Amino acid sequence: MRVIDFHNHFYPPEYLRALRSGPSHVRVTYDPQGNPVLHYPGDYNIAVPQHRDIAARLSALDAAGVDRQVLTLTSPGTHVESVERAVALARTVNEALARVCRAHGDRFTALATLPLNDPAASVREFERAADELGLKGAMLFSNVNGTALADRRYWPLYERASERGAVLYIHPIHPVGVESMEEYWLMPLVGFPFDTTLAAAKLVFSGVAERFPGIRWVLAHLGGAIPYLAERLDRGYGAFRECREHITKPPSEYLKAFYYDTVNFDAAALRLAIDFSGADHVLAGSDFPHRIGSLQQMLESVRRLDIPEADREKILGGNAERLLGW
Repeated sequence: MRVIDFHNHFYPPEYLRALRSGPSHVRVTYDPQGNPVLHYPGDYNIAVPQHRDIAARLSALDAAGVDRQVLTLTSPGTHVESVERAVALARTVNEALARVCRAHGDRFTALATLPLNDPAASVREFERAADELGLKGAMLFSNVNGTALADRRYWPLYERASERGAVLYIHPIHPVGVESMEEYWLMPLVGFPFDTTLAAAKLVFSGVAERFPGIRWVLAHLGGAIPYLAERLDRGYGAFRECREHITKPPSEYLKAFYYDTVNFDAAALRLAIDFSGADHVLAGSDFPHRIGSLQQMLESVRRLDIPEADREKILGGNAERLLGW
């Protein structure tokens, strides 16, 4: 049984060099150990060696017993830059991801990053990443400088993604109102999962999920609060005309077709997500190597679940293999 970690974070060295050498809205400092520290609203990330060095990452995966990972660029993403800079950085990141996949195809695949502050450029980069670089889809941030993913400016991207049956993975970023979350790490602890919840609900109620059925949507952090709130969304569909305007069935029917990674290591929460969407739609994820992530907890939390062994194997790797054609 292969173990595939769907949710983890990587900063290509080429990206870090570009931040240091060119104009950027991301401030880079260094910690006492010499690790780059990337600062952005409400949060910062310390890029430890496993964030940026493939040899260090492979060593950690081998020690934990993780066979493969789906690489993605972590926050703050390229969309926080000027449009021209975002386009250039997205190309740099995707080419770096493709090189890692070519060199270590038995261990890594990747999802593209896109210059989401330029929707037309995002379509071009999505097609280049798929056609020229062989990437399996893209990671989208839960909002783009305050613009919702459900906004019609992104529909041409969704049309191309639906035609290709691509994976679009939603990872949170600093929400609107982040200034109220700057204490106690509330932005990543609370803001992140609720921004994912908001993005998913808007994608459904706006009709995006129905209009572009070929997209395989994946939600980070066990979907935020989606499995917990889906029944409430269905009640809204019954109660409010606006909630029925763009869709033909209750929201939960669309949301059950989404995929959910296991970056919530609580057994009861995992059980709720499995009961909601089925074991076929849950993907192992670690949030490695962020301080809040853990390869070991990813594995232990899934292995402790009282579920059939066939379902456990799907969650640990089989679903990701099927989803990505790996």
